[in-house]
Amino acid sequence: MQVLCVAEKPSIAKSVANLLSNGNVNTRNTQNKYIKNYSFGQTLDGQNCDVVMTAVLGHLMESDFPPEYKNWRSCDPIELFHAEITTDVHKDKKTLETNLQGEARRAQMLVIWTDCDLEGENIGWEVMKVCRKANPRISVKRARFSVIQHREIWDAWNQLGELDLLQAAAVDARSELDLRIGSVFTRFQSLTLQPRYPVLSEKIISYGPCQFPTLGFIVERYMKNQRFVPETFWKIDVSIVRSGSTAKFDWARDRLFDQHFCLVLYEMCIDDPMATVVSMTRKPKSKWAPLPLTTVELQKAASRMMRMNSDRVMKIAEDLYNRGIISYPRTETDTFADSFELKPLIEAQANDPTWGQYAQGLLNGKFVRPRKGKGDDQAHPPIHPVKGAADLQGDEKRVYEYVTRRFLACCSAAAQGHETVATVDIAGERFTTKGLSISERNYLEVYVYDKWAEHSIPDFTQGERIMPSELTMTHGQTSAPDLLTEADLIGLMEKSGIGTDATIHEHIKKIQDREYANKEGQYFYPTVLGMALISAYEEMTLDLSLHRPYLRSVMESNTKHICAGSRTKADVIQEAVEMYRRAFTRAHQQVQILIRVVGEYLNGGAGGNPQPGPAPHQNQPRHPAGGGGSGGGPGSDDDYQDDPAPPPPRVRRGRGARGASAAGAGGDPHATTGRGRGSRGGNKTSAGAASSTGRGRGRDAKAETDWSNVYADQTTDKPQCDCKLFATLKTSRKQNENEGRQFYTCPKAGAKCRFFAWVDEV
Repeated sequence: MQVLCVAEKPSIAKSVANLLSNGNVNTRNTQNKYIKNYSFGQTLDGQNCDVVMTAVLGHLMESDFPPEYKNWRSCDPIELFHAEITTDVHKDKKTLETNLQGEARRAQMLVIWTDCDLEGENIGWEVMKVCRKANPRISVKRARFSVIQHREIWDAWNQLGELDLLQAAAVDARSELDLRIGSVFTRFQSLTLQPRYPVLSEKIISYGPCQFPTLGFIVERYMKNQRFVPETFWKIDVSIVRSGSTAKFDWARDRLFDQHFCLVLYEMCIDDPMATVVSMTRKPKSKWAPLPLTTVELQKAASRMMRMNSDRVMKIAEDLYNRGIISYPRTETDTFADSFELKPLIEAQANDPTWGQYAQGLLNGKFVRPRKGKGDDQAHPPIHPVKGAADLQGDEKRVYEYVTRRFLACCSAAAQGHETVATVDIAGERFTTKGLSISERNYLEVYVYDKWAEHSIPDFTQGERIMPSELTMTHGQTSAPDLLTEADLIGLMEKSGIGTDATIHEHIKKIQDREYANKEGQYFYPTVLGMALISAYEEMTLDLSLHRPYLRSVMESNTKHICAGSRTKADVIQEAVEMYRRAFTRAHQQVQILIRVVGEYLNGGAGGNPQPGPAPHQNQPRHPAGGGGSGGGPGSDDDYQDDPAPPPPRVRRGRGARGASAAGAGGDPHATTGRGRGSRGGNKTSAGAASSTGRGRGRDAKAETDWSNVYADQTTDKPQCDCKLFATLKTSRKQNENEGRQFYTCPKAGAKCRFFAWVDEV
């Protein structure tokens, strides 16, 4: 029997062929320089067979609108919601098609070895379609595996299953919706704004149903930061020193925003300062070992612990997986099955010079079965190391080290200690302090990313009376909420159902590539264009907001219903198209809001006419009062002008060329993407803590635009700061001779330059 095996990537094909043949393969070149065919003999179900193992390069197919829709002026954009979509092998993949069909004609069985997730199932379905064109009678089987290691590959070979066509249909549904939605709204935005603002004339202002909610999170947090008005609070601090040890007590009321009330309570304490120990308790305290590692947690760790962006960490993890060093890095599962063998994986780490001794300790009796989380995608185990890898360098070493330390930690006991809590009473006011002693560090020995520090306090006896060493009334100010870090953004996207665990990092990268947001240090800032677009949609009266997560999260939820068989692909597509069609109709009716708001931002005026004009600096984040403009990178479709329009996008499917398209994903019409997939405490210096009670400023009412002046020149009297941005106008609130005086300062959150000027001196 002739068996054709097809993997998703050349590296997987080579590894699987070597494992199934015990290294005895014959290698043949193909018309594609990246693809080799590996031939070897093997048995399957007791029958001798000749096996050919080959590969594809991600998705084979691309989806696109027919030629009559390619000119952006050829139709009303709303027609794209229901226009025909054609799907065929991408022209760059024709050599792969030729190789597959040539081998399929001689084979009786096709075995799919693509990654075991939705995208892998869809790629397998594409391979099946191509092969059955050449050989309609070929039978199709599915090999399921999570790691490139001998036992798992042989188990997959001996337990072949069936392709899950429901999962393949779910991917098709998402891809089609991304193409339609992205095409309609990208054309709408681009061809509305391009002719009106020279700074955007060469930009395609892309829209993506995941892009914009992701951008919306960044803009919302930035605006909260900018509009935040600090409030002064007061509190009472108590410290007691005994035997060289100091205990700082926290007030039960925490803090008060009424100075006079706080002063009354403080004076009562001063009049009767003796502290009475109300309680002194000591109880066991545990710090649990981490749960097994998922894709989302790995991406969060990249930002928080490795200072690496999520896109970078996923590329590294994918490469480590392809080389058989770690398990499949795209998984929602945080539970190891009871039958999963963990000790052989620990043994593989026993000789490592850094954590080998700890791994040996687990094998010698300290091993604890990992805790079970709530996630299980029924496809892959949690991310874990497959073998030792002492020769890695740079970022690869850091990612592998995190994966390994996390795995060893989750196989360990919780850290143990004792917490001591003392409460005192001063004139009826309660104050509490806590101490911690650690008796067994356990998983903390290997998981260096968690911190649990000891803190000792003096011994107190219940009922004793002590004179405090310090009893003071202090004040501080609430501080603005921090801007979003990448870990924060990933958490919001996961919670809101924006993207999947395997695509979240792509959407974050996309809004940066489109110049809708920038990342400075660890924080995200919206650009002027990003602020303008979100603000425009915020101002529109839409039943379903285009920059909120609801619409996309419904789509993602419905793809799961397709996988479960409870809804059909056609039903899900129709529902989503109708929702976005209604939203588009409303947005089109309010297009003047989009034009006006974008103009206000690009020209540095809050409430001015949307005059066209150059932006002093296009890429940096700014306050609405700041100048400048930022283009969204090349991206998508439709027509609202008479000038020649760029060609529409095509959907290239693929890990390596995955296709929700330039338009669907808000991308370049000719480009392809990767595989689809605060409070701080106050102190005596008033550098206080953020408070949930902090007030925010409301949106200023914007004046009606004089459309006859839409192309008129506009000037501004505002100076530019050292960042080359139009400065922001603020008012001094300090209680001194300058109170109420207006001044100009850098518009960036965090004051990136030191520009400052009093208005009356400019």
